[in-house]
Amino acid sequence: MAEKETGLQKIDRLTSNQKNIRNIATSAHIHHGKTAMTDVLLAAAGLMAAKIAGSLEEGMATWQHADEQERLMTVDAANVSMPHEFHGQEYLINLIDTPGHVDFSGNVTRAMRAVDGTVVLVCAVEGIMPQTETVLKQALRERVKPVLFINKVDRLIKELKVTPEQMQERFLKIIAQFNLLLQQIAEPEYARKWQVNVADGSVAFGAARENWALSVPFMKKKNISFKDIYKLYEIESEEERKKWIWEKAPLHEVLLDMVVKHLPNPLEAQKYRIPKIWSGDVDSEFGKDLLGCNKNGKVAFVITRVIIDPRVGKEVYAGRLFSGTIKNGMEVYSTLTKRKSRIQQVLVYEGIKPKQLESVPAGNVIALVGLNTEVGDTITSDEQQQAFEEIKHIFQPVITKSIEVVKSADLPKLIEILRKVAKEDPSIKIEINEETGENLMSGMGELHLEIIEGRIKTEKGLEVKTGPPIVVYRETVSKESPKIESRTPNGHNILFMRIEPLEDEVFDVIEKGELPEMRFKKKAEDVWKKLEDLGIDNDEARQYKEIYRGNVFLDKTRGIVLLSEIIESILDGWKLVVDAGPLAREQLTKTKVSLLDIKIHVDHMHRGPAQVYPAVRWAMHDGMKQAQAGMLEPIQTHLIEAPLDFMGTVTNLVASKRGILEDVKQEAGQVVVKAQIPVAEMIGWSNDLRSATEGRGVSSLVDQYFKPLPRELQINVIYKIRQRKGLSENQ
Repeated sequence: MAEKETGLQKIDRLTSNQKNIRNIATSAHIHHGKTAMTDVLLAAAGLMAAKIAGSLEEGMATWQHADEQERLMTVDAANVSMPHEFHGQEYLINLIDTPGHVDFSGNVTRAMRAVDGTVVLVCAVEGIMPQTETVLKQALRERVKPVLFINKVDRLIKELKVTPEQMQERFLKIIAQFNLLLQQIAEPEYARKWQVNVADGSVAFGAARENWALSVPFMKKKNISFKDIYKLYEIESEEERKKWIWEKAPLHEVLLDMVVKHLPNPLEAQKYRIPKIWSGDVDSEFGKDLLGCNKNGKVAFVITRVIIDPRVGKEVYAGRLFSGTIKNGMEVYSTLTKRKSRIQQVLVYEGIKPKQLESVPAGNVIALVGLNTEVGDTITSDEQQQAFEEIKHIFQPVITKSIEVVKSADLPKLIEILRKVAKEDPSIKIEINEETGENLMSGMGELHLEIIEGRIKTEKGLEVKTGPPIVVYRETVSKESPKIESRTPNGHNILFMRIEPLEDEVFDVIEKGELPEMRFKKKAEDVWKKLEDLGIDNDEARQYKEIYRGNVFLDKTRGIVLLSEIIESILDGWKLVVDAGPLAREQLTKTKVSLLDIKIHVDHMHRGPAQVYPAVRWAMHDGMKQAQAGMLEPIQTHLIEAPLDFMGTVTNLVASKRGILEDVKQEAGQVVVKAQIPVAEMIGWSNDLRSATEGRGVSSLVDQYFKPLPRELQINVIYKIRQRKGLSENQ
């Protein structure tokens, strides 16, 4: 008698059939039902108890941290794998459950690198929300194909008591809005191709917590109409209702059928995704391995998440294997740390549990043990290969808190823990200042920092105290400076430079990640072409030397023989000023610095970095003074919803926060206000909004950007920042 195949053996067998693999994510606005849906899928695959799936108390298997269970929301993305049968063939579904709250949307950005398709959930009652738009942007930026699941349909029937006709109307409205968003955000060739459609089954609807879902093709197959769904809620006995659902509308079958049918396998997806996320030569041998998802090619593994096991401190690196086969004990090379390491374990997921395998081929979402690097790194089999594009998040950290230990003996432990925190969550920026002993932690919002602070106390077991929230500013210039002359300290070299605001078109393209932030060493034909398309002069495009943090450096010199020997030092000196500007040591943004001419001493002893750095710094500081340097503050656009009676209260609240009203709409007894509010005024915002609207107002982030700080506030803000950083007048 043949032995029965175990779950792990089945997954091992399925990992090598690339045609039948689907790498997908769930993505949606907060509380639209992503984690409940993942639970139900796990239960159907026999990987968790069916009776607790989707239950907030006992279920939510992917919530691995206590704070997620307390707050009833996902903070970290979680990997899950399960088999599924469709038309007599077996498929492997690798799913990443992602957070919906905007403070943790960095986890969504990173998950999108690992997957080829996403199930976007939309609540049938709330419809498309700001965060739905953000997750779509994140998916389409990585060329990840979306399908739509309209969730919480039970609320339409039980709470709003809509008729079947009204329900269909509501669905059509959500689908039309979804397709319109796709058209506005996606690249032209995918905007049409990826429209979702009720008839072909790329849209499903149901109730994840009640375990049912339907799509039009499935309804035809089982011969069910919209009216039958209403009958379901008339069935008294729960047993009978469950039986009906299991026979006529099982969520896992409908959803995973949709995934298999409408979302691509790695072989198809990598053909069009690789040119977007990898900027190397697609005609090279390595390029062909990547495009073809070649399991016999060279290894290319991109890390999208680091999990540090709290019990043993083991670091697990999860991500996507784009080419090659990774085996236990294999030696690999990290393109970020430029070091080799040996793989100790190759893990795949069976449900939410990582299980060890001997080797896994390309096209899978897996995890590795034995590396020592960071998220976004490309792991290859040898040193020659080019790394993948950096994983760029839509929003930048705008709120900072200082963090210190209660007992000074714990300081080394704190620094170690902060380094681990930055590794596990790259949207957190950690600054450790050895001189002042101040440690700064920057995040996406107050909740983000609160959760991290809580985890340091509970999971890492360290008592810490944090200072009040500090807002992150930027420095820039508002006009062109004259030609600035600057000498090195020894007087032997002279630099001539100019600083001016960067063109809006170029800045926007850098922000979107369409122009790479890097130093251009060889001919950068693609970059030149992109710049010329934006209307930049052909000669100027070729003078671009480096793009860094939304600033550019141009070399406009002609025929200077020794320039190649010191240009690296000049660029390094420029980057130091970009990181900490002259006004208040905040980061520069949207500036264009040109090197116009230079006189260099013949002897290399007189032109080292110790001479070049100060000269560049003086030139930049002087140039910025003469180009009207100013501060930019972070602004967030929020969509605020409250009952109509609170319209006046909400608009007054926005006005009291230096906010600008963009739009005020009234619909179905609700008022919807769209407003731009400075982050500096938003500290404690959720509490203020709750108390002003008696707990009935909600707000969600739509967009975030930097705008000039009003002149009358500049001096005060600069003074406060300089004081906080302990800067003297001439620093």
